[in-house]
Amino acid sequence: MAGEPRSPPVKVLAAQLRQCRRAAGGPWLLGREEAGKGPLAVPVVWMQGTVLAVEAGGARGGSARLQDESGPFTVLGVERVPKGRPCLSAGKYVMVMGLVHSCSPEPILQAVKMTDLSDNPIHRSMWSFEVEDLHRNIS
Repeated sequence: MAGEPRSPPVKVLAAQLRQCRRAAGGPWLLGREEAGKGPLAVPVVWMQGTVLAVEAGGARGGSARLQDESGPFTVLGVERVPKGRPCLSAGKYVMVMGLVHSCSPEPILQAVKMTDLSDNPIHRSMWSFEVEDLHRNIS
């Protein structure tokens, strides 16, 4: 299927994605100089956040505005992806796997998958630690 991810998603916060730069004709790159590492390509990301608003329909298949602890981001195509339990309502805490469409001034993803994580508050409280751990250990 066109547009499917070709690499595993990288867990990121909105603030990290806002700092990405686009390689000439290539993927978005996450700078990791402060960790003494080279840039990391992030064509596909895994993000988590609270749904702020949902806009149904349209040519882009609906959109949702989400917020993680570091800032807001937008997800396009939310009506076209597997979601499991209904998760497209304000206040839900969700996981989004998506293709990076844009990083600045605010991250915009094209949704590949969404899942409602609202039932277990540990997902929200542990998210920043999961992201930090991944970036500390990924090559």
